Amino acid sequence: MAEKAASTARGVAGSARPAPEAYRAVAAEAERFLLDGETPVDGDRRSRLAAARAEIDATGGYLQTAAELAHGCKLAWRNHARCVGRLHWKALRVVDRRDAVSAEDVFAACVEHLRLATNGGRLQPVITVFAPRGADGSAIRIWNPQLVRYAGYTRTDGSVVGDPLHVGITAAAQALGWRGSGGPFDVLPLIVRLPGEAPRWFELPADAVLEVELVHPEFTWFAGLGLRWHAVPAISDMLLEIGGVEYPAAPFNGWYVGYEIGARNLADTDRYDLLPRIGARLGLDMSREDSLWKDLALVELNRAVLHSFHRAGAHIVDHHTVTRQFVTHEERELRRGRATPTDRDWIVPPLSPSTTPVFHRGYTNTPVRPNFHRQEPAWK
Repeated sequence: MAEKAASTARGVAGSARPAPEAYRAVAAEAERFLLDGETPVDGDRRSRLAAARAEIDATGGYLQTAAELAHGCKLAWRNHARCVGRLHWKALRVVDRRDAVSAEDVFAACVEHLRLATNGGRLQPVITVFAPRGADGSAIRIWNPQLVRYAGYTRTDGSVVGDPLHVGITAAAQALGWRGSGGPFDVLPLIVRLPGEAPRWFELPADAVLEVELVHPEFTWFAGLGLRWHAVPAISDMLLEIGGVEYPAAPFNGWYVGYEIGARNLADTDRYDLLPRIGARLGLDMSREDSLWKDLALVELNRAVLHSFHRAGAHIVDHHTVTRQFVTHEERELRRGRATPTDRDWIVPPLSPSTTPVFHRGYTNTPVRPNFHRQEPAWK
């Protein structure tokens, strides 16, 4: 078992030797990462790089130390242009599970991740890193876009119960044998696939998934809508790249910004599309656009989200606070001689954007490594 775990940490066992051009690219990124003065390296940097190059020449990859991995994870968060919460990048808790050798191991680590991240409602940023991609491209994959997501069931008339965004993975889970209740907030099972094995699904234990019932600070009827949302946004379908080494399974989380739930997940017309229901209950004039009924309904929905999370003791941040924190992060990075790569479309909030400081600033998005990258959904 110890030998298999060590092999898994380097990359999925059984990997073939890569083409020379492939490992030259890995070596170039390893050099960039290991010679960076920020990277914690034991002993002489040139000696460490030489050892890594020798391993790359032999296997196509190299085993990063726990310290190198932890540092690379934090840099990947700091460098990710679409995250508005990067002020806290140094606080990321890194869980090294490159030794996980079975689907059961991966699932158990993901459950532990949720428990660590939830932290009794005092959410903390956590990343759990599984084995890197093998030289032949094989990799552990978590099919779910987040560790906790709600199912979307397509009716015969084409309408959807639940989250329309997740109709595809819901169908994939059903094809594997999972059956949900058919409700609007059914937690999807976690689907894990190891190289050479069929995908496996696992039901998440209820005590690992903190959900918040949504109520409004003023309107008692709001509770009757039966809405809720999960507290931990743990992204699980992105690829983590550190120094040329790719980790296709590395779930990570911070905490929600209120608008992610209230102005996107629950409000978007291709998601839960709740604004018409809320506008009707508020008695708004929905016959004309210039009544601004959508805006009024959107604000009340977002008030309910923030109020409910605070009431439940689950950490969340509003768009005014988080954008002010982002500017603090920018200025702190500038004092250290570093730019802040920024995708403006993701940083400027969808709710009252011009009232936040980021709306009035210019941004550039120059890719920096280490980083997180989008990858094709594994279930496709």
